[in-house]
Amino acid sequence: MSLSLAHLLNRNGLFALKGGVHPEGRKFLTAETPIESMPLPSLIRLPLRQHIGAQAEPLVKRGDAVVKGQLIASARSTVSANVHAPTSGQVIAVGFFTAPHPSGLPVPTVTIRPDGQDSWGPRLARMHPEDATAPELATRAAEAGIVGMGGAGFPAAVKLHLGQKFDLDTLIINGAECEPYLTCDDRLMREHAEEIVDGAAIMAKALGVKRLIFGVEANKAAAIAALSGYRNVLGYHIDIRVLPTQYPMGSGNHLVKIITGRETPARALSAELGVVVHNVATAYAMHLAVRYGEPSLHRVVTVSGRGVKEPRNLRVLIGTPIKEILDHCGGLIGDQTQLVMGGPMMGFPVQSLRIPAIKSTSGILALTKAERRKSDAMPCIRCGSCVQACPAGLTPFEMNTRIQAENLDGAVEVGLMDCIACGCCTYACPSNIPLVQGFSYAKGRLAEKQSQDHQREETKRLAAARTAREEAIAAAKREAMAKRKAQMAEKKRKEAEAKAAQAANEEAAQ
Repeated sequence: MSLSLAHLLNRNGLFALKGGVHPEGRKFLTAETPIESMPLPSLIRLPLRQHIGAQAEPLVKRGDAVVKGQLIASARSTVSANVHAPTSGQVIAVGFFTAPHPSGLPVPTVTIRPDGQDSWGPRLARMHPEDATAPELATRAAEAGIVGMGGAGFPAAVKLHLGQKFDLDTLIINGAECEPYLTCDDRLMREHAEEIVDGAAIMAKALGVKRLIFGVEANKAAAIAALSGYRNVLGYHIDIRVLPTQYPMGSGNHLVKIITGRETPARALSAELGVVVHNVATAYAMHLAVRYGEPSLHRVVTVSGRGVKEPRNLRVLIGTPIKEILDHCGGLIGDQTQLVMGGPMMGFPVQSLRIPAIKSTSGILALTKAERRKSDAMPCIRCGSCVQACPAGLTPFEMNTRIQAENLDGAVEVGLMDCIACGCCTYACPSNIPLVQGFSYAKGRLAEKQSQDHQREETKRLAAARTAREEAIAAAKREAMAKRKAQMAEKKRKEAEAKAAQAANEEAAQ
């Protein structure tokens, strides 16, 4: 091994990472709480966009009866995802409802009133992954509506088809779960290790890779022990790497870097380096879809924080309202409780208790005033703490200065679009400046501007196309008119010649 490589590797065979923080984990609230299946909710609300990409197209209408597993909305494009009914019941509304999203804007939603029977309809055909081809396995993820369940919500089938485009060699299964409070992945690995490893091997076959590696943080000893019981599945040797407990270890690009040493360029895909990353919950969903023909209907959610009476890990149906989840955990306690969907670092405040848990919902946190970060921001002292904490190697204080001056293009120049919104800078800032919120705001402004620019360009293009069509129509009319005039002139000429010939014949006859 070269000296440079030895310098980069630590004693566990992992590559060094820069930046990151060590927030208090607070996982003890639910780490030893087994997964519990929640009863059927009174309502199911299914947003038609629970993923990155285009929203699904509804296939049902108000008044329709549906059965469990029925396809109720189909993917509209390659980057989209099917939506299925999580239980049997009746569709009572197809319209707009508040999105489980930071924007809080209404999105197309199908609302189902469960009938209490939980009756299955026809399932997807069971598959034998040993005999299936890679494209068939990737297609099953699309049929089942599986999306990345680690939080991003990227359609799994799109990533599983990357083997047809890139020369892939490694699949990394993300079991880091570095966000404070969250333990849903930890419990899933402890209780369903066999199913997760099987699903991971299925995805590895779909991608055509040679290596299958699990990355799990060191604070999950029981999960590591459970996974270690399954070392060879579908011809794959299961390699488990124990990662340091550090945030944001669960970031896909950082997992690739610490495990393989390959650094993903800004705005590039790790697939370009031969590596794809999937979450453990996604692997579990893949196992159910392939082995049992079960589409994505439920997920495990951590309900935690000092503001909820009984913190738990719950298996909930997709579309279950947050209020019913919290009520099942004994409800909220104390005053000034802040509700967060996801983890405290990358999650977002809950706009309404009526919004549902969706495929990418990993946690619902009820944080008391003592648990929340201070909100009284002070001026930046340019101490550089945010720079040291940034895992992407950016200068957050410089980006923030330019954003405050409404110089969004200047913020882009110093790396705004490379920000992964992990929140490390905000956590490290001694002045309590909400840096990551500012970056999200700026990205939203830029996206809005790009959308407006695109709309203007599209309007210009359509106007130019209309003008071109009108000119073409006018030219065609002129050409047709000229042709008719020429035809009329030719007709008159022939008629005149015919008359002259007739007159000459008559004169000759006389």
